Amino acid sequence: MLRADMNETLSRVGRGTPMGELFRRFWLPAVLTSEVAEPDCPPVRLRILGEDLVAFRDSSGKVGIVAAYCSHRLAPLFFGRNEEGGLRCVYHGWKFDTGGRCMETPNVPPGAPDIRRNVGITAYPVHESAGVVWIYMGPKETQPPFPALEYANVPAEHAFAARWLQRTNWSQGMEGEIDSSHISWLHRDFDKNTTKQKSTGAQMSSDAAPHIELRQTEYGLVYGARREHEGQYLWRVTQFILPMFSLIPRAPGGFVSGGGRAWVPVDDNHTTVFTFGYRVDQPIGQEELDSYYNSGALFPPRMERGRYVLPGGYAIDTWLPLASKENDYLLDREVQRTVNFTGIWGVHDQDRALAENSRSIGSADPGIIDRSAEHLVSSDRAVVAARRILINLTDALKKGVEPAVVADPDAFGVRAISKLTPIASFDEFMAVYGEETRATGVCRPVPVE
Repeated sequence: MLRADMNETLSRVGRGTPMGELFRRFWLPAVLTSEVAEPDCPPVRLRILGEDLVAFRDSSGKVGIVAAYCSHRLAPLFFGRNEEGGLRCVYHGWKFDTGGRCMETPNVPPGAPDIRRNVGITAYPVHESAGVVWIYMGPKETQPPFPALEYANVPAEHAFAARWLQRTNWSQGMEGEIDSSHISWLHRDFDKNTTKQKSTGAQMSSDAAPHIELRQTEYGLVYGARREHEGQYLWRVTQFILPMFSLIPRAPGGFVSGGGRAWVPVDDNHTTVFTFGYRVDQPIGQEELDSYYNSGALFPPRMERGRYVLPGGYAIDTWLPLASKENDYLLDREVQRTVNFTGIWGVHDQDRALAENSRSIGSADPGIIDRSAEHLVSSDRAVVAARRILINLTDALKKGVEPAVVADPDAFGVRAISKLTPIASFDEFMAVYGEETRATGVCRPVPVE
């Protein structure tokens, strides 16, 4: 269980909250490049860490992520005209560039004082790589270099990304990612020969109570989940990367591809889930990409782009899974009897069904789980460790100690791996295979302007 005050620290992400300030020290995925693909494209509404924003690409091709409201009469810039190098509010014509500077105030009479320098709007640094626009929302003086996350630094044709809305607190999703034991149950298919989980290797072993060992690292933690399998051990080594990235291992074999997710807080009760996949050996072909979509192993294929109205009335542009709380995630009881353990198709929908309906702290915060009622066991070690790491970092930040890892982009260059081996000790396993958990150095981070 987790004390109520610690649960508050872990869950709240608005400006001025301990976790919100910690998140603002890291580069975060914000929007897919494809959503702002063309110069002068329509703006995209976002909310990140409780702040209402719009993203747009100007006439020169530069992306900006700025405050959602015009500084004149606080009209929504989503309805604005993206034209001639800036986003123009349609209420009175005020215009802003990607840096938030006010370019024009056409309703101010000629000869009146030029107020443009004083009426700019908030704009955040951005970085584009591997199909995603990233954002840094922290203090200017602590802006770090872009991290050497391997999937964020491969050539564009080697990677793919998607995003969608999950109606939970960010931590609820993240903790599911670093919980290896649930894979043996929630994602179980009854026919191992046709399972859609082949890419993870999780269905290889019938051992449903993995032994968990972990190490805290400068970038977060790495842990091994050991399952018995035909006289050997199946080790699945997962990475938790600060503040909320996860890397999930594929089936045992030589490393050519990887993937993971990022859990970006919209607010306390909603999360934008980013999923990534990449190859280090060659570009991803259309046939391989189609197989990912069709299997549901990496993407939820049944979703559509649309608007979602958050409590309070602000709408965001996002991707909405068709399987939802309103339709019980398309649960099919016959499928549950004969095909898979849940009767829900696809790992993402299975995860969301449990996460979005877990016991919350109250109706005002339906996305925050009531962790005071938990009864944790040994297979939850990674979850407990991640909570402790994050809370300790927030405590340090309140005392003025910045997270040291953000200054070292190479620290983020790690991989998730899995191996079938007779080795029983995690220390021995890492002594033999630990080098394989480091990125090769082939893909380096691009300098941020």
